[in-house]
Amino acid sequence: MTIRSKLFGAMTALALALAGAALPATAATEIQWWHAMGGELGEKLNKIATDFNATQSDYVIVPVYKGNYTETLTAAIAAFRAKENPAIVQVFEVGTATMMGAKGAVYPVYQLMADANEPFDPKNYLAAVTGYYSDTEGNMLSMPFNSSTPVMYYNKTAFAKAGLDPNAPPQTWPELADAARKIIAAGGATCGFTTGWPSWVQLENLSALHNVPFATKENGFAGFDTELAINTDLHRAHIQALTDWQKEGVFKYGGRRSDSAPLFYSGECAMYMNSSAAQAGVRANAKDFEFGVAMLPYWPDVAGAPQNSIIGGATLWVLQGRPEAEYQGVAKFFSYLSSAEVQAWWHQETGYLPVTYAAYELTKSQGYYEANPGTDVSIKQMTLNEPTPNSKGLRLGNFVQIRDVIDEELESAFAGSKTVEQALADAVERSNALLREFEQNM
Repeated sequence: MTIRSKLFGAMTALALALAGAALPATAATEIQWWHAMGGELGEKLNKIATDFNATQSDYVIVPVYKGNYTETLTAAIAAFRAKENPAIVQVFEVGTATMMGAKGAVYPVYQLMADANEPFDPKNYLAAVTGYYSDTEGNMLSMPFNSSTPVMYYNKTAFAKAGLDPNAPPQTWPELADAARKIIAAGGATCGFTTGWPSWVQLENLSALHNVPFATKENGFAGFDTELAINTDLHRAHIQALTDWQKEGVFKYGGRRSDSAPLFYSGECAMYMNSSAAQAGVRANAKDFEFGVAMLPYWPDVAGAPQNSIIGGATLWVLQGRPEAEYQGVAKFFSYLSSAEVQAWWHQETGYLPVTYAAYELTKSQGYYEANPGTDVSIKQMTLNEPTPNSKGLRLGNFVQIRDVIDEELESAFAGSKTVEQALADAVERSNALLREFEQNM
Protein backbone atom coordinates (compact mmCIF):
# COMPACT_ATOMS: atom_id res chain seq x y z
CA MET A 1 0.00 0.00 0.00
CA THR A 2 1.38 3.42 -0.98
CA ILE A 3 1.89 6.30 1.40
CA ARG A 4 -0.81 8.19 -0.48
CA SER A 5 -3.28 5.28 -0.01
CA LYS A 6 -2.51 5.08 3.68
CA LEU A 7 -2.95 8.83 4.08
CA PHE A 8 -6.26 8.76 2.19
CA GLY A 9 -7.50 5.87 4.31
CA ALA A 10 -6.57 7.63 7.54
CA MET A 11 -8.28 10.84 6.42
CA THR A 12 -11.41 8.92 5.45
CA ALA A 13 -11.54 7.17 8.82
CA LEU A 14 -11.04 10.51 10.60
CA ALA A 15 -13.80 12.13 8.55
CA LEU A 16 -16.20 9.31 9.34
CA ALA A 17 -15.31 9.50 13.03
CA LEU A 18 -15.86 13.24 13.08
CA ALA A 19 -19.15 12.87 11.21
CA GLY A 20 -20.26 10.27 13.71
CA ALA A 21 -19.27 12.50 16.60
CA ALA A 22 -21.25 15.36 15.08
CA LEU A 23 -24.45 13.33 15.05
CA PRO A 24 -26.42 14.11 18.21
CA ALA A 25 -27.43 11.27 20.47
CA THR A 26 -31.15 10.55 20.48
CA ALA A 27 -32.67 13.10 22.84
CA ALA A 28 -34.76 11.85 25.73
CA THR A 29 -38.48 12.61 25.50
CA GLU A 30 -39.46 15.29 28.02
CA ILE A 31 -42.75 14.83 29.85
CA GLN A 32 -44.20 17.72 31.83
CA TRP A 33 -45.91 16.96 35.12
CA TRP A 34 -47.86 19.91 36.50
CA HIS A 35 -48.43 19.65 40.23
CA ALA A 36 -49.62 21.55 43.30
CA MET A 37 -47.01 20.57 45.88
CA GLY A 38 -44.71 23.23 47.27
CA GLY A 39 -42.32 23.17 50.21
CA GLU A 40 -41.21 19.85 51.67
CA LEU A 41 -43.79 17.83 49.76
CA GLY A 42 -42.62 19.42 46.53
CA GLU A 43 -39.05 18.40 47.28
CA LYS A 44 -40.09 14.80 47.83
CA LEU A 45 -42.14 14.84 44.62
CA ASN A 46 -39.11 16.16 42.74
CA LYS A 47 -37.03 13.29 44.16
CA ILE A 48 -39.45 10.73 42.72
CA ALA A 49 -39.10 12.31 39.27
CA THR A 50 -35.30 12.53 39.57
CA ASP A 51 -35.02 8.93 40.70
CA PHE A 52 -37.20 7.71 37.82
CA ASN A 53 -35.14 9.71 35.32
CA ALA A 54 -32.01 8.03 36.64
CA THR A 55 -33.40 4.54 35.97
CA GLN A 56 -33.49 4.99 32.19
CA SER A 57 -32.45 7.38 29.42
CA ASP A 58 -35.49 7.45 27.14
CA TYR A 59 -37.71 9.80 29.14
CA VAL A 60 -37.32 12.79 31.43
CA ILE A 61 -40.14 13.66 33.81
CA VAL A 62 -40.16 17.43 34.34
CA PRO A 63 -42.17 18.47 37.44
CA VAL A 64 -43.64 21.98 37.23
CA TYR A 65 -45.20 23.60 40.30
CA LYS A 66 -48.34 25.53 39.28
CA GLY A 67 -49.60 26.81 42.63
CA ASN A 68 -52.26 25.33 44.89
CA TYR A 69 -54.71 22.66 43.78
CA THR A 70 -57.28 25.13 42.45
CA GLU A 71 -54.66 27.11 40.56
CA THR A 72 -53.16 23.95 39.07
CA LEU A 73 -56.52 22.69 37.80
CA THR A 74 -57.39 26.11 36.38
CA ALA A 75 -54.02 26.35 34.64
CA ALA A 76 -54.38 22.88 33.12
CA ILE A 77 -57.85 23.64 31.76
CA ALA A 78 -56.63 26.89 30.19
CA ALA A 79 -53.55 25.16 28.75
CA PHE A 80 -55.64 22.39 27.20
CA ARG A 81 -57.87 24.92 25.48
CA ALA A 82 -54.76 26.62 24.12
CA LYS A 83 -53.30 23.23 23.09
CA GLU A 84 -50.30 23.82 25.36
CA ASN A 85 -51.17 21.35 28.09
CA PRO A 86 -48.79 18.99 29.88
CA ALA A 87 -49.10 15.22 29.64
CA ILE A 88 -49.70 14.80 33.39
CA VAL A 89 -51.58 17.05 35.79
CA GLN A 90 -52.19 16.52 39.49
CA VAL A 91 -55.86 17.14 40.34
CA PHE A 92 -57.30 17.09 43.86
CA GLU A 93 -60.19 14.80 44.66
CA VAL A 94 -62.88 17.47 44.44
CA GLY A 95 -61.95 18.02 40.81
CA THR A 96 -62.78 14.41 39.89
CA ALA A 97 -66.27 15.09 38.53
CA THR A 98 -64.92 18.01 36.50
CA MET A 99 -62.23 15.81 34.95
CA MET A 100 -64.69 12.99 34.28
CA GLY A 101 -66.93 15.45 32.51
CA ALA A 102 -64.13 16.81 30.32
CA LYS A 103 -64.91 14.64 27.32
CA GLY A 104 -62.04 14.42 24.87
CA ALA A 105 -59.57 16.01 27.25
CA VAL A 106 -58.63 12.98 29.35
CA TYR A 107 -56.69 9.87 28.38
CA PRO A 108 -58.06 7.32 30.90
CA VAL A 109 -55.28 5.58 32.78
CA TYR A 110 -56.67 2.08 32.26
CA GLN A 111 -56.64 2.74 28.50
CA LEU A 112 -53.20 4.34 28.57
CA MET A 113 -51.63 1.37 30.35
CA ALA A 114 -53.28 -1.09 27.97
CA ASP A 115 -52.17 0.86 24.89
CA ALA A 116 -48.61 1.02 26.22
CA ASN A 117 -48.60 -2.71 27.14
CA GLU A 118 -47.65 -1.86 30.71
CA PRO A 119 -48.71 -4.33 33.45
CA PHE A 120 -51.64 -2.82 35.34
CA ASP A 121 -54.15 -4.35 37.75
CA PRO A 122 -56.56 -2.06 39.65
CA LYS A 123 -56.93 -4.77 42.30
CA ASN A 124 -53.40 -3.98 43.46
CA TYR A 125 -54.57 -0.59 44.73
CA LEU A 126 -56.52 0.10 47.92
CA ALA A 127 -60.23 -0.31 47.22
CA ALA A 128 -61.06 2.92 49.04
CA VAL A 129 -58.80 4.72 46.58
CA THR A 130 -59.73 3.04 43.31
CA GLY A 131 -63.46 3.37 43.98
CA TYR A 132 -63.18 7.13 44.12
CA TYR A 133 -61.41 7.42 40.77
CA SER A 134 -63.14 4.74 38.68
CA ASP A 135 -66.12 4.92 36.35
CA THR A 136 -69.31 2.96 36.81
CA GLU A 137 -67.72 -0.04 35.06
CA GLY A 138 -64.83 -0.05 37.52
CA ASN A 139 -62.24 1.35 35.09
CA MET A 140 -59.60 3.53 36.75
CA LEU A 141 -59.56 6.94 35.11
CA SER A 142 -56.59 8.48 36.90
CA MET A 143 -53.47 7.22 38.65
CA PRO A 144 -53.56 7.26 42.47
CA PHE A 145 -50.66 9.23 43.88
CA ASN A 146 -51.14 11.25 47.04
CA SER A 147 -54.23 9.96 48.81
CA SER A 148 -54.85 11.11 52.35
CA THR A 149 -57.53 11.22 55.01
CA PRO A 150 -57.89 13.66 57.91
CA VAL A 151 -56.58 12.71 61.34
CA MET A 152 -56.04 14.49 64.64
CA TYR A 153 -52.60 15.57 65.81
CA TYR A 154 -52.30 16.30 69.50
CA ASN A 155 -49.73 17.79 71.85
CA LYS A 156 -48.67 14.98 74.18
CA THR A 157 -46.70 17.38 76.34
CA ALA A 158 -49.79 19.54 76.94
CA PHE A 159 -51.85 16.45 77.74
CA ALA A 160 -49.33 15.31 80.34
CA LYS A 161 -49.19 18.77 81.93
CA ALA A 162 -52.98 18.66 82.38
CA GLY A 163 -52.79 15.24 84.03
CA LEU A 164 -54.22 13.50 80.96
CA ASP A 165 -52.82 10.26 79.56
CA PRO A 166 -50.71 11.35 76.56
CA ASN A 167 -51.21 7.93 75.01
CA ALA A 168 -55.01 8.01 75.29
CA PRO A 169 -56.29 10.87 73.10
CA PRO A 170 -60.02 11.66 73.16
CA GLN A 171 -62.17 9.47 70.93
CA THR A 172 -65.44 11.41 71.03
CA TRP A 173 -66.30 15.09 70.71
CA PRO A 174 -67.49 15.42 74.34
CA GLU A 175 -64.20 13.83 75.49
CA LEU A 176 -62.26 16.25 73.30
CA ALA A 177 -64.04 19.30 74.72
CA ASP A 178 -63.43 18.06 78.27
CA ALA A 179 -59.73 17.45 77.56
CA ALA A 180 -59.41 20.90 75.96
CA ARG A 181 -60.83 22.63 79.02
CA LYS A 182 -58.43 20.77 81.33
CA ILE A 183 -55.43 21.61 79.14
CA ILE A 184 -56.36 25.30 79.02
CA ALA A 185 -56.93 25.39 82.78
CA ALA A 186 -53.50 23.79 83.36
CA GLY A 187 -51.77 26.32 81.11
CA GLY A 188 -50.77 23.74 78.55
CA ALA A 189 -52.33 25.77 75.73
CA THR A 190 -54.62 28.75 75.23
CA CYS A 191 -56.81 26.98 72.67
CA GLY A 192 -58.17 23.45 72.69
CA PHE A 193 -58.16 22.61 69.00
CA THR A 194 -58.15 24.01 65.50
CA THR A 195 -58.82 22.53 62.09
CA GLY A 196 -57.57 22.68 58.54
CA TRP A 197 -59.88 22.43 55.51
CA PRO A 198 -63.16 22.97 57.45
CA SER A 199 -65.49 21.65 54.74
CA TRP A 200 -63.42 18.50 54.18
CA VAL A 201 -62.79 17.69 57.84
CA GLN A 202 -65.82 19.09 59.67
CA LEU A 203 -68.59 18.34 57.18
CA GLU A 204 -67.49 15.90 54.45
CA ASN A 205 -65.71 13.50 56.79
CA LEU A 206 -68.16 14.18 59.61
CA SER A 207 -70.86 12.82 57.29
CA ALA A 208 -68.86 9.74 56.32
CA LEU A 209 -67.82 8.92 59.89
CA HIS A 210 -71.46 9.03 60.98
CA ASN A 211 -72.77 7.27 57.85
CA VAL A 212 -75.09 10.09 56.81
CA PRO A 213 -75.27 11.63 53.33
CA PHE A 214 -73.30 14.72 52.47
CA ALA A 215 -75.38 14.90 49.30
CA THR A 216 -78.17 12.95 47.67
CA LYS A 217 -77.66 10.34 44.92
CA GLU A 218 -74.96 8.52 46.94
CA ASN A 219 -72.99 11.74 47.27
CA GLY A 220 -73.12 12.20 43.51
CA PHE A 221 -71.92 8.72 42.51
CA ALA A 222 -75.42 7.78 41.29
CA GLY A 223 -76.04 10.78 39.06
CA PHE A 224 -75.49 14.46 38.39
CA ASP A 225 -78.93 15.54 39.63
CA THR A 226 -77.82 15.67 43.26
CA GLU A 227 -78.34 18.14 46.09
CA LEU A 228 -76.39 18.86 49.24
CA ALA A 229 -77.68 17.41 52.53
CA ILE A 230 -75.59 19.25 55.12
CA ASN A 231 -78.40 20.94 57.02
CA THR A 232 -79.58 17.88 58.98
CA ASP A 233 -79.82 17.77 62.76
CA LEU A 234 -76.35 16.19 62.98
CA HIS A 235 -74.67 18.81 60.80
CA ARG A 236 -76.38 21.70 62.57
CA ALA A 237 -75.55 20.32 66.01
CA HIS A 238 -71.90 19.82 65.09
CA ILE A 239 -71.35 23.28 63.62
CA GLN A 240 -73.27 24.80 66.54
CA ALA A 241 -70.89 23.01 68.93
CA LEU A 242 -67.86 24.46 67.06
CA THR A 243 -69.42 27.92 67.16
CA ASP A 244 -70.11 27.69 70.90
CA TRP A 245 -66.67 26.25 71.60
CA GLN A 246 -65.02 29.12 69.76
CA LYS A 247 -66.61 31.60 72.20
CA GLU A 248 -65.24 29.47 75.04
CA GLY A 249 -61.75 29.08 73.61
CA VAL A 250 -62.07 25.34 73.16
CA PHE A 251 -62.00 25.85 69.36
CA LYS A 252 -60.19 28.46 67.26
CA TYR A 253 -60.88 28.98 63.57
CA GLY A 254 -57.66 29.34 61.62
CA GLY A 255 -58.55 29.53 57.92
CA ARG A 256 -59.84 27.62 54.92
CA ARG A 257 -56.89 25.44 53.99
CA SER A 258 -53.94 24.67 56.28
CA ASP A 259 -53.64 28.22 57.55
CA SER A 260 -54.30 26.97 61.07
CA ALA A 261 -51.12 24.87 61.22
CA PRO A 262 -49.04 27.55 63.04
CA LEU A 263 -51.60 27.52 65.88
CA PHE A 264 -50.57 23.93 66.56
CA TYR A 265 -46.86 24.29 65.77
CA SER A 266 -46.55 27.14 68.28
CA GLY A 267 -48.36 25.22 71.02
CA GLU A 268 -51.22 27.70 71.09
CA CYS A 269 -53.77 24.98 70.24
CA ALA A 270 -53.36 21.53 71.80
CA MET A 271 -55.04 19.60 68.99
CA TYR A 272 -55.10 20.01 65.21
CA MET A 273 -57.23 18.22 62.62
CA ASN A 274 -55.90 18.01 59.10
CA SER A 275 -54.66 15.64 56.44
CA SER A 276 -52.59 12.62 57.35
CA ALA A 277 -50.10 14.15 54.90
CA ALA A 278 -49.71 17.15 57.21
CA GLN A 279 -47.51 14.86 59.28
CA ALA A 280 -44.38 15.94 57.40
CA GLY A 281 -45.06 19.55 58.32
CA VAL A 282 -45.91 18.69 61.91
CA ARG A 283 -42.74 16.65 62.27
CA ALA A 284 -40.63 19.48 60.87
CA ASN A 285 -42.23 22.34 62.80
CA ALA A 286 -43.50 21.04 66.14
CA LYS A 287 -40.09 21.29 67.82
CA ASP A 288 -41.03 22.16 71.39
CA PHE A 289 -43.30 19.26 72.26
CA GLU A 290 -43.97 15.62 71.53
CA PHE A 291 -46.97 15.00 69.29
CA GLY A 292 -49.24 12.04 68.70
CA VAL A 293 -51.66 11.05 65.94
CA ALA A 294 -55.22 9.91 66.58
CA MET A 295 -58.42 9.22 64.71
CA LEU A 296 -60.97 11.98 64.26
CA PRO A 297 -63.49 12.20 67.11
CA TYR A 298 -67.13 11.23 66.62
CA TRP A 299 -70.47 11.89 68.32
CA PRO A 300 -71.23 8.84 70.52
CA ASP A 301 -75.01 9.25 70.33
CA VAL A 302 -75.04 8.49 66.59
CA ALA A 303 -75.65 4.78 66.03
CA GLY A 304 -72.91 2.98 64.15
CA ALA A 305 -70.32 5.74 64.46
CA PRO A 306 -67.53 5.78 63.61
CA GLN A 307 -68.05 4.31 60.14
CA ASN A 308 -64.96 5.22 58.08
CA SER A 309 -63.35 8.38 56.80
CA ILE A 310 -62.97 9.31 53.14
CA ILE A 311 -59.92 10.22 51.13
CA GLY A 312 -58.56 13.53 50.05
CA GLY A 313 -55.37 14.37 48.26
CA ALA A 314 -55.05 13.98 44.52
CA THR A 315 -54.44 11.70 41.57
CA LEU A 316 -52.56 12.11 38.32
CA TRP A 317 -54.67 12.67 35.20
CA VAL A 318 -53.29 12.23 31.70
CA LEU A 319 -54.36 14.82 29.13
CA GLN A 320 -54.89 14.23 25.43
CA GLY A 321 -53.03 16.09 22.71
CA ARG A 322 -49.44 15.07 23.40
CA PRO A 323 -47.09 13.05 21.10
CA GLU A 324 -47.34 9.26 21.31
CA ALA A 325 -43.79 8.98 22.63
CA GLU A 326 -44.76 10.95 25.71
CA TYR A 327 -47.57 8.57 26.55
CA GLN A 328 -45.22 5.59 26.41
CA GLY A 329 -43.07 7.39 28.96
CA VAL A 330 -46.04 8.32 31.13
CA ALA A 331 -47.09 4.67 31.33
CA LYS A 332 -43.59 3.59 32.35
CA PHE A 333 -43.45 6.35 34.94
CA PHE A 334 -46.81 5.26 36.37
CA SER A 335 -45.51 1.70 36.70
CA TYR A 336 -42.46 3.02 38.55
CA LEU A 337 -44.62 5.29 40.72
CA SER A 338 -46.85 2.37 41.75
CA SER A 339 -43.99 0.08 42.77
CA ALA A 340 -44.03 -1.06 46.38
CA GLU A 341 -40.66 0.53 47.11
CA VAL A 342 -41.59 3.97 45.78
CA GLN A 343 -45.03 3.99 47.40
CA ALA A 344 -43.69 2.78 50.75
CA TRP A 345 -41.06 5.53 50.72
CA TRP A 346 -43.64 8.18 49.78
CA HIS A 347 -46.03 6.97 52.48
CA GLN A 348 -43.37 6.94 55.19
CA GLU A 349 -41.92 10.30 54.23
CA THR A 350 -45.18 12.23 53.85
CA GLY A 351 -48.01 10.57 55.75
CA TYR A 352 -50.01 9.99 52.58
CA LEU A 353 -51.66 6.60 52.36
CA PRO A 354 -49.77 3.77 50.66
CA VAL A 355 -52.03 3.44 47.61
CA THR A 356 -51.16 -0.20 47.00
CA TYR A 357 -51.52 -3.22 49.27
CA ALA A 358 -47.93 -4.19 48.48
CA ALA A 359 -46.63 -0.83 49.73
CA TYR A 360 -48.60 -1.22 52.97
CA GLU A 361 -47.29 -4.73 53.55
CA LEU A 362 -43.73 -3.64 52.78
CA THR A 363 -43.97 -0.75 55.23
CA LYS A 364 -45.33 -3.06 57.90
CA SER A 365 -42.61 -5.66 57.29
CA GLN A 366 -39.97 -2.94 57.61
CA GLY A 367 -41.20 -2.27 61.14
CA TYR A 368 -42.12 1.33 60.35
CA TYR A 369 -45.46 1.31 62.17
CA GLU A 370 -43.96 -0.21 65.31
CA ALA A 371 -41.15 2.33 65.34
CA ASN A 372 -43.49 5.24 64.59
CA PRO A 373 -46.73 4.81 66.55
CA GLY A 374 -49.72 6.55 65.00
CA THR A 375 -48.46 6.46 61.43
CA ASP A 376 -50.98 3.75 60.55
CA VAL A 377 -53.93 5.68 62.01
CA SER A 378 -54.99 6.94 58.59
CA ILE A 379 -55.16 3.42 57.17
CA LYS A 380 -57.07 2.05 60.16
CA GLN A 381 -59.56 4.92 60.04
CA MET A 382 -60.12 4.47 56.30
CA THR A 383 -60.75 0.75 56.73
CA LEU A 384 -62.77 0.74 59.97
CA ASN A 385 -65.78 -0.66 58.12
CA GLU A 386 -66.81 -1.54 54.60
CA PRO A 387 -67.64 1.77 52.88
CA THR A 388 -71.32 2.56 52.41
CA PRO A 389 -72.94 4.83 49.80
CA ASN A 390 -72.53 7.58 52.40
CA SER A 391 -68.88 6.89 53.12
CA LYS A 392 -67.19 5.90 49.87
CA GLY A 393 -66.48 9.47 48.82
CA LEU A 394 -67.94 12.44 46.95
CA ARG A 395 -68.40 13.06 43.25
CA LEU A 396 -69.93 16.48 42.81
CA GLY A 397 -69.54 18.90 39.93
CA ASN A 398 -68.22 22.42 40.58
CA PHE A 399 -67.03 21.12 43.94
CA VAL A 400 -64.08 23.50 44.05
CA GLN A 401 -66.54 26.40 44.06
CA ILE A 402 -68.90 24.55 46.40
CA ARG A 403 -66.18 24.16 49.00
CA ASP A 404 -65.56 27.90 48.84
CA VAL A 405 -69.27 28.51 49.40
CA ILE A 406 -69.36 26.15 52.38
CA ASP A 407 -66.26 27.71 53.93
CA GLU A 408 -67.70 31.19 53.47
CA GLU A 409 -70.95 30.22 55.18
CA LEU A 410 -69.09 28.48 58.02
CA GLU A 411 -67.10 31.67 58.56
CA SER A 412 -70.38 33.57 58.82
CA ALA A 413 -71.53 31.18 61.55
CA PHE A 414 -68.21 31.30 63.42
CA ALA A 415 -68.21 35.11 63.27
CA GLY A 416 -71.79 35.30 64.52
CA SER A 417 -73.09 37.19 61.50
CA LYS A 418 -75.48 34.30 60.73
CA THR A 419 -77.08 31.61 62.80
CA VAL A 420 -75.77 28.12 62.17
CA GLU A 421 -79.14 27.10 60.75
CA GLN A 422 -79.17 30.03 58.31
CA ALA A 423 -75.53 29.55 57.30
CA LEU A 424 -76.02 25.88 56.44
CA ALA A 425 -79.31 26.56 54.66
CA ASP A 426 -77.60 29.21 52.55
CA ALA A 427 -74.68 26.87 51.86
CA VAL A 428 -77.11 24.25 50.56
CA GLU A 429 -79.05 26.72 48.40
CA ARG A 430 -75.95 28.29 46.85
CA SER A 431 -74.25 24.94 46.32
CA ASN A 432 -77.32 23.44 44.67
CA ALA A 433 -77.29 26.30 42.19
CA LEU A 434 -73.69 25.41 41.30
CA LEU A 435 -74.67 21.75 40.93
CA ARG A 436 -77.48 22.69 38.52
CA GLU A 437 -75.04 24.82 36.55
CA PHE A 438 -72.64 21.89 36.23
CA GLU A 439 -75.48 19.55 35.27
CA GLN A 440 -76.62 21.89 32.50
CA ASN A 441 -73.08 22.23 31.15
CA MET A 442 -72.77 18.45 31.07
